[in-house]
Parts: sequence; C-alpha cells; structure tokens
Amino acid sequence: MVVCLRLPSLTSLFSPITTNSLRRSPPLRRRRYRLQPPLLVARFSAATETTEDKVDNNSKNRVNSDRDRVITPRSQDFNAWYLDIIANAELADYGPVRGTMVIRPYGYAIWEAIQEYLNVKFKETGHSNMYFPQFIPYTFIEKEASHVEGFSPELALVTIGGGKELEEKLVVRPTSETIVNHMFTQWIHSYRDLPLLVNQWVNVTRWEMRTKPFVRTLEFLWQEGHTAHATPEEAEKEAMQMINVYTKFAYEQTAIPVIAGRKSRVETFAGASITYTIEAMMGDRKALQAGTSHNLGQNFSRAFETQFTDENGQRQHVWQTSWAISTRFVGGIIMTHGDDAGLMLPPRIAPIQVVIIPIWKKDEDKVGVLHAASSVKKILETAGVKVKLDDSDQRTPGWKFNFWEMKGVPLRIEIGPRDVSSGSVVISRRDIPGKPGKVFGISMEPSILEAYVKDKLDEIQSSLLERATSFRDSNIVDVSSYDELKVAISQGKWARGPWSASDEDELKVKEETGATIRCFPFEQPQGNKTCLMTGNPAEEVAIFAKSY
Repeated sequence: MVVCLRLPSLTSLFSPITTNSLRRSPPLRRRRYRLQPPLLVARFSAATETTEDKVDNNSKNRVNSDRDRVITPRSQDFNAWYLDIIANAELADYGPVRGTMVIRPYGYAIWEAIQEYLNVKFKETGHSNMYFPQFIPYTFIEKEASHVEGFSPELALVTIGGGKELEEKLVVRPTSETIVNHMFTQWIHSYRDLPLLVNQWVNVTRWEMRTKPFVRTLEFLWQEGHTAHATPEEAEKEAMQMINVYTKFAYEQTAIPVIAGRKSRVETFAGASITYTIEAMMGDRKALQAGTSHNLGQNFSRAFETQFTDENGQRQHVWQTSWAISTRFVGGIIMTHGDDAGLMLPPRIAPIQVVIIPIWKKDEDKVGVLHAASSVKKILETAGVKVKLDDSDQRTPGWKFNFWEMKGVPLRIEIGPRDVSSGSVVISRRDIPGKPGKVFGISMEPSILEAYVKDKLDEIQSSLLERATSFRDSNIVDVSSYDELKVAISQGKWARGPWSASDEDELKVKEETGATIRCFPFEQPQGNKTCLMTGNPAEEVAIFAKSY
C-alpha cells in the first residue's frame, strides 16, 4: 500500500535561505583523525540560516585536506559547536527529508541507556508497556478543542492511501491522548478497572518550522505514559510521582540539575489542567524543557465520554494524566556537559564507560600488551563496567586518545610494554584534561583495579553534577522589577522573581524580551512577595528564560 502525505505549508519549507551566517572564523582547534564531513545546519532546519548546497571558503576549511575532525570552539559559536559534536562523535546524521535525522548507533545507545533506567522505574510504579497505532483519525484530534488548536500547525496529515483519496484524513501521531482515550473508553467500565497505567515507546511527528537535531526535529522518539484514575487526588498524585521520577533521573543518571516546577497557564500543554516540568540550563544558558507530566483532569474523558461506574453505581468520567521524555534529553546531555574537545558523558548514561588503548612500537611487544589489555578488559567486564578495547592497528594511539575523548568516554586506560612489566596501567579522566587528569601506576591486580575504576567513575558522575549545578546557580538572577528582569535576560541569564500578573503580561514579557516563564519552581522562598510586574502581592516566584 502506497501512502501519500499531504503536509501543511510545504511552501514555507523551501523559502530562500541566506548563507551569510554560515561564515565562521577559522577553527581554533583541530583533531588529527579522519572524519565524515561536518553536519550541515541546513539539513536540520526548514528555516535555517544556511543552504545545503552552498558552502563558503571558511566552511570548506572545516574539513581540511587531511579530512581532520574539527570542533568549533563552544564560546565562538555554540550552535556550530553542537552540530560538530553530533557529527564527529557519530551521534546522528541528517535524513533525506529536511528536518529529520538518522540516529546513529552511538547516539541510539545513549537513548537505550535512558530507556533501560526509565523502564525499570515505570514498572516499579505499576505501569505496563504497550503500543497504540501511529495513524489517528483527524476527528479524534478535533474532539478536544484546546488540543486541536494547540497542535494544528504541527500536524502531518495522510490524505491518500492505496492510490485513493481517504474518506477521512489521518493524523501522523503528534501525541496519543486522543487515541488512548478512544481505547480507554472501550476498556474501562467499572471502578474495578482503575487505575489503568500504561506507557509506550514510540516515534511522533510534529511539523516544526525550525529544527535542531535531538532538540527539535520533525520526527523524534519518546516514551509517553497514560493513566486513568477514579479520583482527582489519584491523578494529581500520579502526575507528581512521574515528574519526581524524571527529576531523579536527570540528577542521578545524567548529572543535569534540573529545576522542577509547574508551568504557567500560557505554557500549559494543550488539553491539560496542569503541566509539571523539569527545566535544564544548557551551556549557552538557554532553557531546555527536558520532561513534562500533565494532569489532564477530565478534559479528554469528557470529550471522549471515558466513563466508569463507581462503587455507588454512579457513572463518572475518569481523571487522567500523561507524561513524557524524549530524545531531546540526548541533546540536553551534549549541551550541558560537552566541551571544546567533544562530548562528555556522565558514566551512568555512557554506552562505554572505559576504553582501553594498548600501545606498542615493536612487534615483539604487541602480543604481551594485547594479552594484558584483554585481561584488564575481562576484569572490568566481570565487575559490570561497560568497557571497550580498541586494539585496531590502523590508527595511532594519539588518534585513538582524541577519538574516544571526542565520544565522551569517561575513563581511558593506557597499557604499554613498561606497564606490562610493572603490572600496572595509566588511567585518564575525560572530565579533567591533560596531565592533571592522568594517574600512573594503577595496579592490574583485579580487586585494586576494579575498586579504583568504580571509584573514579563515581567521582566523575558527582563532579559533572557539581559543575553543572554551579554553572546553573551562577546564572540565575533574583529580580524584583520588570526592568531588572529585562537586564538579566539581555545578559543571557535566567531571571527569578515574584509573579502574579496576568497572561497578557506574561505574553508582553515574551514579546519584549524573548523570555518565557519556564516554571513556578516547587522550591519556593518563604516570606511576603510583591509581583515584579504589577506590584501586587504574589504567592510564588517564577523563572523566566529564553529557551529551545
């Protein structure tokens, strides 16, 4: 069956694009190992600043005659730095459709690590995995008014199937609340059927105009949880439980110190009563919405007549939640921890925690070095460490050092002839560059080596979280007036201040500064507060920031 997609506003995707902003200063740092050409911004953005086919001289220099890997310094051009890391660390590549991406094995391995952790947590909290269809009748989307209004500009529609015009348009899944409710209505009849707790790992499609790999693409991967409850209290407890799961995951697994809180009415998910969020500060100080949990109230259950008979024999509409984390989190890890040398992965999320580099010059040393390296690999694998032995002889040790540094492997073990003779290894930390991060003479004795490696992995995990927390806190400014807010935002910082103003005032802030309310944090300061905009009493402080 051939399916034809007729997508809205296609002409806007092919509007003329200038090349001026592609011109960059010559790269300041070069890597001496071979590379595929850098990921072009134009491939990822439908309204980007560059073109796919025209590259100026400076851009051509980014892949020199030796095809060296080159990373734009982060301080010089954050977006170019981000794209360079994605290309050079082999995380993703562009797809043939503008705005789509192909997630490469190493990038997908990070996503798998996210899945593995969250799957355990979801099942511990009573949820079961299942799957809902990708195609949704358009009439389903129309049933919930705010939902269709919020998603209409992003919908991809199927209008032809099997060579014939379809009787009803189909929506390519942007999210699943509508089809979930359609099925819940068939499955839920009595209070005995509640709570119903499910999750699915799927792809979704949202026709974005401006895209950025991992952060915002036409198609992306996520998990979406959907639950139905007998009471509003149970639904609220579920929504809070899941945002807490996400918060713990961010801190403990990805070393990203997110701020958890409640979205404003303006920023609440289309169709939800309340949206909870975790907001992360990226290396350029923009905010990234890293995960959300929605208390849907009875909005969808009333639209779809999802009802149950309660213990008193009365028909009631169910109370619902939905919650999600996506491959956007991979982008968050890159932009939080990466540096000018490349990706930097927290050990608990890293596909490879330790890489072993054997070093020899003479053929007579090769066998002994490789045997020792294999023994070290076996020791660490037995201890549950994710380890890679790079024993290829097509590349120099120096090339391998830089390559695995680029891919963000937390620890590197070097083994040469002298180390074999002394029964020891050299260990280098990815988070501490150069000699300060290198330690010589670590014994190969299994118990000593295992303990040392695990201790250093824990240290790196903690160090990355501490570093990110310090950066976040130093870039949040407490403000008490709109003028102070505007100054903070103009400096690229987050502004935190009391807020009780109207939705119109919130939109005014967005129009004049480009910043939005990221959340009302769960952790609130004590004492009386005065709204920074109106001067009226305020019960909460809000955080404003520019965002992705």
